[in-house]
Amino acid sequence: MSKILAFVESRDNRIKNSGFETASTAVKLAAELGLEAEAILIGNAVANTAAELGAYGIKKVLIAEDPKLEKYSTTAYSKILAEAAKASGADIIILSATAMGKDLSPRVSAKLEAGLVADCTEIKTEGGNIIATRPVYAGKALIDVKVTSPVKIFSLRPNVFKPVAVDGVSAEIEQHNPGITDSDLNVKVKDVIVSDEKLDVTEANVVVSGGRGLKGPENFYLVEDLAKVLGGAAGASRAIVDAGWRPHSDQVGQTGKTVSPSLYIAVGISGAIQHLAGMSSSKCIVAINKDKDAPIFQIADYGIVADALEIMPALTEEFKKVLSN
Repeated sequence: MSKILAFVESRDNRIKNSGFETASTAVKLAAELGLEAEAILIGNAVANTAAELGAYGIKKVLIAEDPKLEKYSTTAYSKILAEAAKASGADIIILSATAMGKDLSPRVSAKLEAGLVADCTEIKTEGGNIIATRPVYAGKALIDVKVTSPVKIFSLRPNVFKPVAVDGVSAEIEQHNPGITDSDLNVKVKDVIVSDEKLDVTEANVVVSGGRGLKGPENFYLVEDLAKVLGGAAGASRAIVDAGWRPHSDQVGQTGKTVSPSLYIAVGISGAIQHLAGMSSSKCIVAINKDKDAPIFQIADYGIVADALEIMPALTEEFKKVLSN
């Protein structure tokens, strides 16, 4: 029987929210297509977290563990995932379109000669087929795609597919021998530096981004203050990253990071199509710009026509009052 295999991403031996999203989506598709859904965890000492996937309907988890896999290796991970899919008989593979997933999915696609639909914002089934929706033309349009190759791969835009809990399921753990050699580790991550205080915009439920309307890097604290009050992350437009105000790791947009938070607040950002491509799938968009004709207002759910330097302190104080009650 055909199967659906979900690659579950983890960090520091903890499953990321995007991993639960892929697992839950795999279970949903399997139920609609009458297939089995399994998951795979790759890394070092990841078995202890595998049982958590049962809460999202996964009945079987493949574990590929090796101390050499503690840090991500594009060559080793792609080999393991491709071989696990073959061994388990999976012809549908689900990944998250995180930085790792974007790197991993095309490599696995090449190894399995599989069709790949990247950065999906919706997946449904019709007549026994999977129909995936993804943005095209820098987010200006959406296209529905059906993959006709025997093996199919889909990567999901993070924070779009919400995990759905399933009662009464216990995940069976099965060890999968990764069988890697030193030659499989030609490319690997040497070190990962993570700020203890700074949230990654791709994983935050609230993102506040700043643009040229802040008038100078000395005013970016207004964005950071509001993001902190809301428990969110601070992002930036390409314009201020190119100007050296913020690091590229903060950039939201076509050439930066794609985000899909529940709340996205664009502060002093005009809304160039390249920026919209990275945040237009956010659940609720609030735009603050003194130009009433700024393109950002065309996709915003709420808009404030005002100078960001004047409105931000008042807005932050008001949120503090509301959230303290």
